[in-house]
Amino acid sequence: MPLLESLSPLAASLNLLLILLSMLTSAFTAAVGAGGGVLMIMALAQVMPAAALIPVHGMVQLGSNVGRTVMTWRHIDRMTLAAFLPGVALGALAAAWLLIRLPAGVLELCIAAFVLFTLWGPGLSGRALGRVGTLIVGAVTTLLSSLVGASGPVVAAFIKQRQTGRLAKVATFSACMVAQHLTKAFVFGMAGFVFHDWLALMLAMVAAGFLGTWLGLRLLHRLSERRFDALFRWALTLLALRLAWLGAQNLGLGLD
Repeated sequence: MPLLESLSPLAASLNLLLILLSMLTSAFTAAVGAGGGVLMIMALAQVMPAAALIPVHGMVQLGSNVGRTVMTWRHIDRMTLAAFLPGVALGALAAAWLLIRLPAGVLELCIAAFVLFTLWGPGLSGRALGRVGTLIVGAVTTLLSSLVGASGPVVAAFIKQRQTGRLAKVATFSACMVAQHLTKAFVFGMAGFVFHDWLALMLAMVAAGFLGTWLGLRLLHRLSERRFDALFRWALTLLALRLAWLGAQNLGLGLD
């Protein structure tokens, strides 16, 4: 399989597996509303060098979210997106120059706590859901995304509070994530990451992601609002619990 071998420094079988995984995780996110990105980074972490993990994941997720945004653009909440974008810019600038990082595990626990509170707590106040709150969420999650690559559940949980329809949730979440992942090209380019070595694999995964998005959106149109909300809530809950478990492990809290 010389073509598959030429896609990246990984073995041909791993390249094929990642391409198929991109299709499946894109379909999952399109149908359920979130979660595919976290599943993807968990899989990439098993086979990819640490230095390539977050930038490659970011570019693949960029392509996947572009596909969902294009296919659902009529349902985007433009006011939410307009408030989110300045925060993305601030978060990207902070990530590009940040030298001090929190201890391993703290970020994961913070993300998990926020997501679980948003899903099962009393709900965010009107002020937190306003323009300033949305800007802050954009800045903080972009910073987190560049450091740990796991901000999707936070953005999705926040979008859930602002949107009512399932298509509006998927469309607005995807548009926000396009902006967020786009900044990684800037952040990791400044850090000296060489995207060229992984470009062919990223393009193949993006193409597979478009197919997965199309399949997932077909399933989404068949889901009722009630069933979508239940799937969305429980998918985010499971992801948050897993992040909490990983965070506790990284802090050495004895959960092995």
